[in-house]
Amino acid sequence: MASTEKKTLYTADATAIGGRSGHVRSATGIIDLEMSVPEGLGGKKNATNPEELFAAGYSSCFQQALLVIAQRAGDKLDPGTEVKCSVSLFQEGEAYGLSAVLDVDLKAFDEQKTMDMVRQAHTICPYSVGTRGNMEVELRVKGKAISVKAEDNAGVASEK
Repeated sequence: MASTEKKTLYTADATAIGGRSGHVRSATGIIDLEMSVPEGLGGKKNATNPEELFAAGYSSCFQQALLVIAQRAGDKLDPGTEVKCSVSLFQEGEAYGLSAVLDVDLKAFDEQKTMDMVRQAHTICPYSVGTRGNMEVELRVKGKAISVKAEDNAGVASEK
């Protein structure tokens, strides 16, 4: 059996000061944002929150995974392809947690091919891999929930 070596491709650095009511800045300075509790929970306007940043990162990363899957199959994604990620903050007892819904619209492919591509992307997307077994993640195609093999989604929403 061939051994694969883990190779770090990139490391991002950011610093937070003041928690949810503070400030976050990336080492590059590209992210330089006021943070707040979500406005609906009593936070201030014109500030972001960790859930919003996570949703932006996950949707972008998942779309890149879809681009890789399409390229491997000799396909090309429609430029209007959308991946919407909704991240929810919840409380369970004394602990807090996150759940996510990824809703994909590939525009150019039929529903079955889109579902297959979304399932494949879920197996390689770094956010999906990193959250697997730790966070509920639901996959949807144009708003319709799709099933995922247990081994590709171990411990997440489909298992509960």
